[in-house]
Amino acid sequence: MPGNMVSKGEVFVIETDAVSREQLSTALQQSAYDVICFADGASLLSEARARMPACVLLEMPPDRSGLDVLKRLREENCMAPVLVTSANGSISMAVDAIKSGAADFIEKPFRSRDIVDRIDAAIDEFAQPGSQRWLPGREPLTAREGAVLEHLTAGLTNKEIARRMHLSARTVEGYRASILKKAGARNVTDLLRRIFGQGSPIQI
Repeated sequence: MPGNMVSKGEVFVIETDAVSREQLSTALQQSAYDVICFADGASLLSEARARMPACVLLEMPPDRSGLDVLKRLREENCMAPVLVTSANGSISMAVDAIKSGAADFIEKPFRSRDIVDRIDAAIDEFAQPGSQRWLPGREPLTAREGAVLEHLTAGLTNKEIARRMHLSARTVEGYRASILKKAGARNVTDLLRRIFGQGSPIQI
């Protein structure tokens, strides 16, 4: 990080590709973040117990073991936003990551500048008070889920929502699946029918 900048906080990173790791570290440091890279999830978890990072950037290997790290972070009350990256991403993996507490799911290859922008946005969102919305009798929606829901009710497609929210389409698919599950809706049509009063109403 340049010496004349005030640190915006620490970003914990797991990234196996050395070139990507170096590019990420440079971009984050230029944006006033301190970067700590870890070789594995156990090392990251151990450090997260000692102090809270501003954000976690977690690579998801093909065996999905990163989901266990993500779940452990949440179980141990690490409330920093976690962004999951993957070179083998799928809709099901994105859904699982979002359900497990990820703030974003980013497919590789990616541009380091885009990652920094997403980290900035995730940290800003997590810092906002009163960020949860409630479905009566259901689990609360996160701020990001609430924003996706508002776009869904406006008739936007996944791609349109992704573009407006600066997310990937797979990430939006993950949030949509989580919203449907929390609402007890079969599909988006069923969800919208409930919201607009043609079924069991849902308040947004």
